[in-house]
Amino acid sequence: MNLKKRTNRITLIRLLESLKSERRKIINAACCSILNKLFDLAPPVLIGIAVDVVVNEKNSILAKIGYQYVPTQLFILAGLSFIIWTAESLFEYLYGVLWRNLAQTSQHKLRLKAYKHLQELDMEFFESDSSGRIMSILNDDINQLERFLDQGANQILQLVLTVFVIGSAMMIVAPKVAVLSFVPIPIILWGSIRFQRLLAPKYRNVREKAGDIASRLGNNLGGMLTIKSFATEKWELERLRKDSNSYQKSNRDAIKLSAAFIPLIRFAILFAFLSILIVGGIQAWEDDLAIGTYSFLVFITQRLLWPLTTLGQTLDSYQRSMASANRVLDLIDKPVSIEGGIQKLHHKEVKGTIKFENVTFNYSGLPPLLKNFNIEIDAGKTIGIVGPTGSGKSTLIKLLLRLYSISSGQILIDGTPIENFRLDDLRRSIALVSQEVYLFHGTIEENISYGNSTANDSEIHKAAKLAEASEFINKLPNGYKTLVGERGQRLSGGQRQRIALARAILKNAPIMILDEATAAVDNETEASIQRSLSRITKNRTTIVIAHRLSTIRNANRIIVLDKGKIHEEGTHDILINSSGIYSDLWNVQAGKSQTRRN
Repeated sequence: MNLKKRTNRITLIRLLESLKSERRKIINAACCSILNKLFDLAPPVLIGIAVDVVVNEKNSILAKIGYQYVPTQLFILAGLSFIIWTAESLFEYLYGVLWRNLAQTSQHKLRLKAYKHLQELDMEFFESDSSGRIMSILNDDINQLERFLDQGANQILQLVLTVFVIGSAMMIVAPKVAVLSFVPIPIILWGSIRFQRLLAPKYRNVREKAGDIASRLGNNLGGMLTIKSFATEKWELERLRKDSNSYQKSNRDAIKLSAAFIPLIRFAILFAFLSILIVGGIQAWEDDLAIGTYSFLVFITQRLLWPLTTLGQTLDSYQRSMASANRVLDLIDKPVSIEGGIQKLHHKEVKGTIKFENVTFNYSGLPPLLKNFNIEIDAGKTIGIVGPTGSGKSTLIKLLLRLYSISSGQILIDGTPIENFRLDDLRRSIALVSQEVYLFHGTIEENISYGNSTANDSEIHKAAKLAEASEFINKLPNGYKTLVGERGQRLSGGQRQRIALARAILKNAPIMILDEATAAVDNETEASIQRSLSRITKNRTTIVIAHRLSTIRNANRIIVLDKGKIHEEGTHDILINSSGIYSDLWNVQAGKSQTRRN
């Protein structure tokens, strides 16, 4: 079997497996499609009977079953026609509703399933893939599947049924003539399979190019400030033009091939129609074939063969949907490398003792950043971590939150390895203020209470006050109801950081992590936040990562990291008198000359 064809078949099986909860809806929709097509194929039979009535009168088929009077026969045909047309319309309505509802439901469930799985993947996946490509899968590719389920599945089902029912009927009433109508079918099927094989890689390429465009647009919209400040609008437009041209070219190649299908099929159909028209007509003229049967064959041949002209469009839709399904299912099937344990962890029962025990870790494709790393943080204490860029400060936080998996060793909270805890429980017990503050589009109030939907106005305002955010919030026209804009772009960096701090305070977790939490605030605001830190960190284990050493001056212990190892540790007073890295950094920030000894 051809590899591409086998891949599509496997993709279809995977898709049906993912939609197994919708099996009843699929069966109901398929039954309505079948009944609609059966009633749709009945009129040519009625036409043949009507011709038989007019030509043979009292020797017609209806006369043989007891209806001798011709007007009575015609009224019977009229009544049957009314019933058949009504039933056909009814089942067309039903299959339209059922297939469309199925398409909408499947689209909804697949998108949620894909997004749920996406949230379970580790951060390495997001750092190695583009958000634009992921958006393209969650949006465009799932929409493509919805369009196929809406129309394509019904078209394929009815096309197969048409060929089977009409072919069987023709073989029964006139087998010699029917053979002529079957001559082009192998040619049509061969052409369809051939076109399918040629189209499959082209549509895969189309979906990849669409993902490239989505990635480019996502990156550019997120980096618009940089684009404007470097005056690179024309350059970025040109890069988008190249991506769009590639997408246009790949689509043009696919369209050129798919558009050639129908004209070729029409000639095959024409051959069959002319053969039946001539051969059947001669047999009817020679009385070897009943006039009614000949009329039936002429009409039914078109009903058999003309639908095959839609095969190209149907296959086109099928190929597009399989290319999209493959991308969606590949995302859903991507293995989760970090799974939670089964042990519950109630944040109110967490004391907060943290221990890194012989931890070794490296980012993918890079040498180990941490090797046999050990550190212990006592419950309720504040520890400061400093060190040059790339020394592993933020990595410790990511490992504690289990955003990455360690290579060896273990991390413990209150003596229990964090792998034993349920992931959501573990992360609810840790409040993080990241150096890269992210605010969601919504109000200030919604962003402060993010993750804590039960918080009331009083609790939100109290958290904002502790974070030194209430003053600027109250000065805004809409106060806490002010919209922050996408990613919080309507606020300054310092304002965003204070809201993020308020969000962490409101979370009320037993472990708090401040990763450059005051990096974007002015000195006056930092001093105000420092005054609040004693209350914020009370009875909490707190880890403060800072470049500004004044932020961690009052920490119970300060650790200096360098190249993934602890270089120095102690209190602020001990470290500034040790003439080490910390002392040098303090003197630089204090505006003093370096005093480090050789």
